[in-house]
Amino acid sequence: MENTILVSYDLMVPGKDYEKLRDHLRSYPSWAKPLESLWLLKTEMNAEQVNETVMGYIDKNDKLFTIDVTGKEAAWYNLSQKISEWIKGNI
Repeated sequence: MENTILVSYDLMVPGKDYEKLRDHLRSYPSWAKPLESLWLLKTEMNAEQVNETVMGYIDKNDKLFTIDVTGKEAAWYNLSQKISEWIKGNI
């Protein structure tokens, strides 16, 4: 069963290149990036497994939060139609 995992982070080193982190998150078969540091990922992994995987791409002082939002209610404002449609179809 595929889950929808919300991943949010605070990257604490300004100006550092986190492109490998973004590449990793874009490597999931289906994803959306509704906000600057918030991603929604479709995966067979659970939130803890995604968290452990993403930790390999951030620094020890960065902050990371993952939660399974599969089947949960969601509300948003002023997101693009593309992102809105992704959310409607994947949560």
